[in-house]
Amino acid sequence: MTAGAAHIISDARAALGRRDASSAMRLLSELPDAQMPWLMMAQACSLAGDAKAEEAALQRQLEIEPRHLPALILSGELKARLGDDRAANAFFQAALNQAATMPDVPASLHPMLNRARDFIVHVQAKFEQHLVDGLAQAGLHRDGRVGTAIDMLLGKKQLYVQQPSSFYFPGLPQRQFYERSEFPWIAEVENAVPAMQAELRAVLANGQDFAPYVEASSDRPRAANPLINDPSWGAFYFWRNGEKVEANASRCPATMAALELAPMPRIDKRSPIALWSLLKPGTHIQPHHGLLNTRLICHIPLIVPDDCAIRVGNETRAWHTGEALIFDDSFEHEAWNKSTDTRVILLFEVWRPEISAEEQAALTTIFETINDYHGMPEDAG
Repeated sequence: MTAGAAHIISDARAALGRRDASSAMRLLSELPDAQMPWLMMAQACSLAGDAKAEEAALQRQLEIEPRHLPALILSGELKARLGDDRAANAFFQAALNQAATMPDVPASLHPMLNRARDFIVHVQAKFEQHLVDGLAQAGLHRDGRVGTAIDMLLGKKQLYVQQPSSFYFPGLPQRQFYERSEFPWIAEVENAVPAMQAELRAVLANGQDFAPYVEASSDRPRAANPLINDPSWGAFYFWRNGEKVEANASRCPATMAALELAPMPRIDKRSPIALWSLLKPGTHIQPHHGLLNTRLICHIPLIVPDDCAIRVGNETRAWHTGEALIFDDSFEHEAWNKSTDTRVILLFEVWRPEISAEEQAALTTIFETINDYHGMPEDAG
């Protein structure tokens, strides 16, 4: 930059300090494009109330540096003043994205970025209301899958898909939770809840911890799970890797009879799997994926204090005593017990209803053949 250009810019800055927009614009217009401080020109045009010239100056700055943070913010503020919410939202979002990549955002920009965030929240609320009003005018409601689609459109929920850690079977619906009414055998299992609770209380009365749900194995690398070998997430097995645990099963005939009602897979060295899953107060099962998407996991809640829940994908549900909760654990999921009491559910797996009998037979053969070669895959929780 020449000394003359620097002098002009200094005088223009002083004029802006006096809020003398016309003098600042006149001075800056003497500069060639290559030496023009376009952001300062935009500020002078804004002070003069010339929105068209302000936009042109900001665009020139963004042509030179497309991710220039102050120019993005000022472009958003200009569009907001002009009532173009969509354009303002786009510039503000771009500014926030750019700021997130910068190790040190100047403190002078923090208030502007905060206004940008507030604007985006405000515009999103207006857009959401616009959508809801449109549905209401058509006599429709925001619920079920429609509500979830709107939440994902608005960024309130994330898109999750099946990501089993061991085996993926294609063509199955991407459903996180299933409803109790879809399974005719569930009601009879739920009817057995009082008897199962009595058996559970008798076992718990011994005061002995259940075995840890996730246990280290000497012939496998140690799982990266903070609950490994920790009975805070405990398991009392009735069926484990396809074998009945006779010592436990014999103590709980009502529970075993209820399990016989469910369409559990029968796969050598793999299935059935059925257990009481215990979660002590303050325990959090971290987000993870199950082994397969060919099964559903069924929970029969037996002891459920408040402040206990499970998130599967983008939906969170609480357990309710005696009411089955059925989900696809190949989606990312996590669970927690924030209460001061222990939570216990009966957990078991069932075939997905969309898989035909012929496919079940083929999958059974595939899994047993895999076992013969690789052994049983490790479920690290």
